[in-house]
Amino acid sequence: MNNSKENSFFTKKLLWWNEQSNNRTMPWKAEKNPYKIWLSEIILQQTRVEQGLAYYNRFVTQYPTIEKLALANDDDVFKLWEGLGYYSRCKNLLATARIVAFEHNGIFPNSYESILALKGVGPYTAAAIASFAYNQPYAVVDGNVLRLLARFFGIATPIDSTIGKKIFTTLAQQLIQKQPPATYNQAIMDFGATVCKPQLPLCTTCVLQKKCKALQQNEVSSLPIKTKKLIIKNRFFFFVVAIYQQQVYVQKRVEKDIWQNLWQFIPFEMPANMSFDALQSSESFQNIFTKPYQVKFVSAPLKQKLTHQHIEVTFVVLQLQHPLQLLQWQLQPVKQLRQLPFPRIVTQFFENNTSFT
Repeated sequence: MNNSKENSFFTKKLLWWNEQSNNRTMPWKAEKNPYKIWLSEIILQQTRVEQGLAYYNRFVTQYPTIEKLALANDDDVFKLWEGLGYYSRCKNLLATARIVAFEHNGIFPNSYESILALKGVGPYTAAAIASFAYNQPYAVVDGNVLRLLARFFGIATPIDSTIGKKIFTTLAQQLIQKQPPATYNQAIMDFGATVCKPQLPLCTTCVLQKKCKALQQNEVSSLPIKTKKLIIKNRFFFFVVAIYQQQVYVQKRVEKDIWQNLWQFIPFEMPANMSFDALQSSESFQNIFTKPYQVKFVSAPLKQKLTHQHIEVTFVVLQLQHPLQLLQWQLQPVKQLRQLPFPRIVTQFFENNTSFT
């Protein structure tokens, strides 16, 4: 698969490129504070740098230390996270902040194993923190790195297979040996992101082109290989915005499902895309809402694409004449709704209906 000469060529050219040509700027680059490195890495899980940058800046401004984050109100933190998605990351962020602040006296773990033991931290994130904060020789293996290694070394083993994960992790660890860990890891991630890109890679000007097997064998577009096909589930909801005396019934989602720990209006999940008339005549709807009430508004369906799910939500605004008999639901003044952390699809409804809040 590879030899020491290829390895030496790869690392030498990569570090030369990093010194001469790498102009990718991000506020956490060259950062040594483990809290800020950890924060940036959690934000960037499943998130593009362009989107995560603004969130990172807001978090370090509002919570400049891990102690400040640990003491924060959950809803305030989720509100700041609003729109980033994958909200389990935010839940784990708070849990880890409190463990470090209250059980470790605010001192962030400094070994790979102890970092890996933190909630929401996997091998990639642990390697990034260990190398960037403590200059320890642990190779990061993210999507950019996998793509670059697969192409340069011509590895056709699927990156998402058990054997593939072992091959790429072993190779990455071999390549980082004897290199400055923080510099090398940043270089290989930046190179994958800006030169060996998923689409339209810059092969004609690439410093690695001389020995790149994918380029030599005309396989750049076919590498890396994945075996698992993403299965998309379609889900259909009605969210009933039930207003009683200028207040709205809301509840925090606690079940292990999408939007956990965010707030919601009264939800009805339907087996297919159905009309509001069909919902109104259903037993589940009539068990909660008894006339008289006024249907003030039925929205066009709003859509949100998650990694494994496509969500479609229709919003129904009802004006009630009598309070509902709903335990574990609370009334929130209409004018204060925006203070709560909601799923992105709900904030989109707010944006489309500015007179509502």
